[in-house]
Amino acid sequence: MTIAANVAAKITDTLTEQAQQAVAAIIARVREKLGSRPRESGELATLDATIATGNAPAVDALARTLAQLFAADAEFRDEIQALWDSARPDDSVTNIFHGKADKVIMMRDVNGDLTIN
Repeated sequence: MTIAANVAAKITDTLTEQAQQAVAAIIARVREKLGSRPRESGELATLDATIATGNAPAVDALARTLAQLFAADAEFRDEIQALWDSARPDDSVTNIFHGKADKVIMMRDVNGDLTIN
């Protein structure tokens, strides 16, 4: 479901370059997998609708399709999981801010007291 939601959310603009590449690779691999299945299933149209609209019914339909694909093909599931895992930085911090603000504070681990005035 998380993968489907991220495909639908078109969040690639706010991801790190590494994560953008991983999401693009996931979409391409899922498209390839669905393209090898019978067209009448409508699964490829489900992927396209999810990317185009991002609405909840499309996300749910894509999540069900992915669940079926993963259940039927463990190797494919593992491949997509590896791509998904590659999107996450090891132990680094990536902060992304969009919009206007007078002050923005981004931090990671805070050990001890913190006072913000």
